[in-house]
Amino acid sequence: MVISEKTLKARKLFSRRLRELLESRDMNQNDLAKVLHVSESTVGKWTLGKSMPRTMGGIQQIADFFNVGKSYLLEEGTALDDSNQVRPYYFDPEVAAIANELKENPDMRILFDASRKLSKQDMKTVINMIKAITDKEE
Repeated sequence: MVISEKTLKARKLFSRRLRELLESRDMNQNDLAKVLHVSESTVGKWTLGKSMPRTMGGIQQIADFFNVGKSYLLEEGTALDDSNQVRPYYFDPEVAAIANELKENPDMRILFDASRKLSKQDMKTVINMIKAITDKEE
């Protein structure tokens, strides 16, 4: 299979920007893999420019995690500015994974915005309380 010049260029940009974002968060490939629920080798291929996420949803998930626009990951000439800058989110990968669970689970999603100021232990406590209540109701 022949890969187009455009695809190679997109992979190279995505790879470079992803590595920069990982470095800015002091994260490694395994940390990101855990947050996104993909294999470490998948993230490794992304950082090496061998592949990219297969869907725009996957790219959006990465952009959301790093709090940047998709355009920053995909478009040359897009810089981190006021509307597209890396802002601290969850530096601890375990906390990020918990926050992602809150975000992705419809029953817990309402707590996602409120959870940004909670500690990891507080987030776990809230999740356990919700699970206990919903299990009791069933």
